[in-house]
Amino acid sequence: MTAARRSRLPLLLTPGEPAGIGPDLAVRLAQTPLARRLVAVADPELLAARARQLHLPLRIVEESAPLPAGGAALRVRPVALAAPAVAGRLDPRNSVYVLETLRAAATACLRGEAAALVTGPVQKSVIADAGFPFTGQTEYVAGLCGNARPVMMLVAGRLRVALATTHLALREVPAAITRERIAGVLRVLHRDLTRCFGIAQPRILVCGLNPHAGESGHLGREELEVIEPALDALRAEGLRLVGPLPADTLFTPRVLEQGDAVLAMYHDQGLPVLKYAGFGAAVNVTLGLPILRVSVDHGTALDIAGTGAADDGSLRCAIRLAQQITAGRSR
Repeated sequence: MTAARRSRLPLLLTPGEPAGIGPDLAVRLAQTPLARRLVAVADPELLAARARQLHLPLRIVEESAPLPAGGAALRVRPVALAAPAVAGRLDPRNSVYVLETLRAAATACLRGEAAALVTGPVQKSVIADAGFPFTGQTEYVAGLCGNARPVMMLVAGRLRVALATTHLALREVPAAITRERIAGVLRVLHRDLTRCFGIAQPRILVCGLNPHAGESGHLGREELEVIEPALDALRAEGLRLVGPLPADTLFTPRVLEQGDAVLAMYHDQGLPVLKYAGFGAAVNVTLGLPILRVSVDHGTALDIAGTGAADDGSLRCAIRLAQQITAGRSR
C-alpha cells in the first residue's frame, strides 16, 4: 500500500477499559480538530454518557459521515457494551466488549480499511478475571495478526526502548532470555527502525540481564552464554549492535547519544527510565506486526475516570506518531 493511499485512510481508536479514562480521553480529543480522520471503535452511548459526566459537548457521527462544522464531534464505529459502564468501577462482563473493540479494529486494519490502530489503556486483571487468557494488548493483537512476533517499544522524543520480554514475572525472565529470542527481537527492531522510522543503519544498544552485565560471569552467566553469542551472530549479518552493557550506565546521556534505540531484557529494566523521561508524552509502538499499532504509555487510572483530571497528552502523541509513520512507512 502506498503512503498516499494510507494517508487517506482513517486511524482507528479503541478507548480500552470502559470504566477507565479511555472514554474520557476520546471525548477530550473531540474538543479540538484533528489533522487526520479518526474513528473511535466503541459504544456510542458510553462516549455520550462520559461526555455528559465531564460536562463537555460531543456529537456522535457515523464513521463515513463528514464532521459538522464547529463544535465537538467524533466519528464512531459502534460496538455495544455488554453491561452498563460506571466510571471507576470495573465490571468483568465488559471484558468481552474490550476484546471485541480490539478484534474489530485490528481486523479492519488487516483488511486495508484503516491506516493504523491506536489503543487506549485496558485493565489486564479484569479481563483475566473474566476467564480470558489475556496477558496484554500487544500479545492479543499479535494473535489476531496470525501470531506474528511482536516487539514492544516505547518512544519518548529521541529515546526509544524496546523489550526482549514483556509481561513476565521477574523469576521467569532468565529462562526466557534465549539466543533465539534475542536474535528474533533484534531483527524485528532493526527492520522496523528502518521501515517505520527511516533510520538507514540503526545502532542498537543492548542491555545485559544481570547487574554490571554479569561482571565477567561473577554475577551471572547469561551475558557470556546467551546474549554475547546472539549479538556476535547478528553482527555477522550486518546489524550494528553495542553490548551487552550494564543497564545502570547505559541509560546515561553520554551512552544514549551513541545509539538509535535500546533493547532492555525485561519490562522494569527499561521502562521506568523511559517513563521518568517522558511520562504523559510517550508512545507504545508494537513492532513486528503486519499492521501499525500504537498506544498510550499509561494505565486506566480508575481513580480519576470521569473527573476531568485525565491528561490526553500521551494519546495525542500516539496519534501524531501514527500519522508520521503512516505518511512515510514502506512495506
